[in-house]
Amino acid sequence: MKIAMIGTGYVGLVSGVCFSDFGHDVVCVDRDPAKIEMLERGEVPIFEPGLDTLMARNVEAGRLSFTTDLQAAVDGAEAVFIAVGTPTRRGDGHADLTYVMAAAEEIAKAATDYVVIVTKSTVPVGTNRLVKQVVKKARPDLDFDVASNPEFLREGAAIDDFMKPDRVVVGVQSERAGEVMEEIYRPLYLRDFPILTTDLESAEMIKYAANAFLATKITFINEIAALCERTGADVKRVSHGIGLDGRIGNKFLHAGPGYGGSCFPKDTKALARIGQDHGLPMQITEKVVSVNEEVKRRMTDKLLDLCDGSFNGKTVAVLGVTFKPNTDDMRDAPSLTIVPALVGGGAKVRVVDPQGKREGEALLPGVSWLDDPYKAANNADLIVLLTEWNEFRALDLKRIAKKMAHPRMADLRNIYSPKDARRAGFEAYEPVGRKGFMPDAKT
Repeated sequence: MKIAMIGTGYVGLVSGVCFSDFGHDVVCVDRDPAKIEMLERGEVPIFEPGLDTLMARNVEAGRLSFTTDLQAAVDGAEAVFIAVGTPTRRGDGHADLTYVMAAAEEIAKAATDYVVIVTKSTVPVGTNRLVKQVVKKARPDLDFDVASNPEFLREGAAIDDFMKPDRVVVGVQSERAGEVMEEIYRPLYLRDFPILTTDLESAEMIKYAANAFLATKITFINEIAALCERTGADVKRVSHGIGLDGRIGNKFLHAGPGYGGSCFPKDTKALARIGQDHGLPMQITEKVVSVNEEVKRRMTDKLLDLCDGSFNGKTVAVLGVTFKPNTDDMRDAPSLTIVPALVGGGAKVRVVDPQGKREGEALLPGVSWLDDPYKAANNADLIVLLTEWNEFRALDLKRIAKKMAHPRMADLRNIYSPKDARRAGFEAYEPVGRKGFMPDAKT
């Protein structure tokens, strides 16, 4: 089957590469000539483990190609996926559908035969019906269907998620469109992965509801963590205890500096706005959005306490600035709140991140970038563990403590323990939702 993928961002590129690995002929389209040239050279513009190898294999097999020519890509395609950005619209929290509608109109003008136009981008409920209207207006004569096929890819594990999904959600209006989508996902049908076929609106809502629920779990445990700090409870034990309940589960119950990334911040805001537009406020989701911002600010207060009430003149080593490990994505990362507060307060900030520099240099001005956490710790007053990269999970804490001017640690991912820090020679250690210690405190 010939497939065109409009957009070579995170979702479009991963989906296009994986569809080609299913055996389909896939053409990925992007307006940016520099990005297409990069892809044609075999270079991947995002960091996703294993994507470069999979892409090279399918290009070599002749199943995967890249172009700026949308018309040529769409011509003869049986399915055209829209995988363009839907950023939060400035001022009102809506998802910006400008790129989606523009792509729909271009597809309509380029199509020559029956085609299923599939929205892969995350879009508000009702968007696919609007896409249908846009296409009909541009090409009243075109024989087509629309389908909704939201993605559920975790950055850092996207290929596994695509090839071995918890579920695939497909929203269609016709049996013919359903058959096309079934053929596209045939390799997953044959291996009995769950394929849920539903109506357009339900498919659109599933994506938002899933992300809002996961964001709620994260925010809930972060609020519990704050209460644990006041009461003396240990959030790691609390998380484990409640996660053993099969109705709750242990995933997304790790206390930390708040959620970030390309999905949760944008999708929770969009769902809240959808509720407002329909006269039914999503009160829980709205609260999740506001509490998540409070969590990030609370982390800054922890660092301020470890710096004796002032960042001015302090040297701070920050380990990890991407929103999670195994990605270079900085979108809405907690570091974008925490690091500027350090710099703005007069701190000299050194950053170490295996993949964060490419985006981080523009987003975090005024910091120094190093490759080695031990160099970053040299004569530092504070070290902050902000993203739980594997490289930071087995540090020689004793070596770091000896290098620091004031051996103090903010462990915002609870990688270590007060006992670890105390034995290594740290004079202060501040985790999240657990009992730490300060220079004048005893544990």
